[in-house]
Amino acid sequence: MRNWNFLHLWSWLLSHVRYSRVNLVDDLKHQSPPNLQQKDDENMGHSNSPDLRFGKRHVLIILLFLGFAGVYAMRVNLSVAIVAMVKSHPHSQKQIVRVDDTCPVSVSQKRQAMSSEIKGEFDWDEKTQGMILGSFFYGYLLTNYLGGRLAERLGGRLIFGAGVTLTGLLTVISPMAARHSSTAFVIIRILEGMTEGVTFPAMNVMMSYWIPPQERARSLARIVGGCQIGTVVTLSISGWLTQTEWGWPSVFIIFGLYGLAWGCFWFMYAYDSPDLHPTISTTEKLYIKHGTGDHRKNERLDVPWQSIFTSTPFLVVIAAHVGQNWGFYCILTELPTYLKNIQHFDMKQNGILSAMPYLVMWLFSLVYSTYMDHLLEKGILSTKQIRQLSTVIATYIPMISLLLIPWAGCDGHLVVVLICIAVGTTGASFCGMHCAFQ
Repeated sequence: MRNWNFLHLWSWLLSHVRYSRVNLVDDLKHQSPPNLQQKDDENMGHSNSPDLRFGKRHVLIILLFLGFAGVYAMRVNLSVAIVAMVKSHPHSQKQIVRVDDTCPVSVSQKRQAMSSEIKGEFDWDEKTQGMILGSFFYGYLLTNYLGGRLAERLGGRLIFGAGVTLTGLLTVISPMAARHSSTAFVIIRILEGMTEGVTFPAMNVMMSYWIPPQERARSLARIVGGCQIGTVVTLSISGWLTQTEWGWPSVFIIFGLYGLAWGCFWFMYAYDSPDLHPTISTTEKLYIKHGTGDHRKNERLDVPWQSIFTSTPFLVVIAAHVGQNWGFYCILTELPTYLKNIQHFDMKQNGILSAMPYLVMWLFSLVYSTYMDHLLEKGILSTKQIRQLSTVIATYIPMISLLLIPWAGCDGHLVVVLICIAVGTTGASFCGMHCAFQ
């Protein structure tokens, strides 16, 4: 009984709903192409080869990580920049004091709120600001499916690279669009959403070619960790950039130029599959194809829409993803406002505290995903069990943490801890439903 712990309990519970422990090697053998099976079995024992410890697939992981860092930097920069872009009005200062009644606020904080003045450039009302902030997601919704289909036909390298670099170009010209008109700025943000919308599907297509199942959870966590790093860096420094001599346009230009520079390295070093890479070693190629198998060639297959939309696993993944995204983006969008207007943290504290939950999420996802891959390799949990366990952790712990925030009331530091737990534990989703996409 000494080895009876939570993970064994989870495995035991799932065994009663027709899940069984699956040995990793057996899983891979069922997926491997027959003509590679014998040769791959001979290579499976050589996991200490330098090509396997750090190979071309790891270069791809680094490039994807840096790409998503830029993608999220260009996504969240507006949330900070718009504060410096919009003119403040006299009535807005009275509104701040009125909202301050939600939590006790010191006299010095009230004096600071009354005396602080933001000299913005644009006279946008709240409705216009809301349209500008939300316009990105209208565009993002339009191209998710298109990005996946294009990546299947044209290759993930082209679609992912074009998505990031075009977003960088649109971000660079954003200040000019904003100064032209609010309508032009909204159009630019919609286009940015469309170009970013193809990146996640293209990444999934590339991972299906490059990352074997035994590395998929930790690789995905490392790649998508770029989203958290991009968020942390952007929230931390954008406020400072708006106060420099370059002003709010620098928030768009700097991160946009980063996206363009990243594109140069991407198209130099990224390839659609191991078969197309000119310098990959035979050992690493066999190791990858042992797990991923031979993908279908360029034959055109009809999409089985009826089978897809009547598939229980598909519907479950959709439901889990909608719930996870709803909570994640609500916090991402509203957290700075909540910390400022309800908990009364000043702007310098606000940027750091707003970034902290996403740093916790990144660190947690790295540790958690590595441990889950270890359990998979040891045969303690099967792939399906890890996907379910991770989705439960990424859903229910954040739910409980968010429900406790009203109980914490005006204890600002406790609220920040609860938000860090809520956002941080969603990092388990990279071993759950996010892996199921592939």
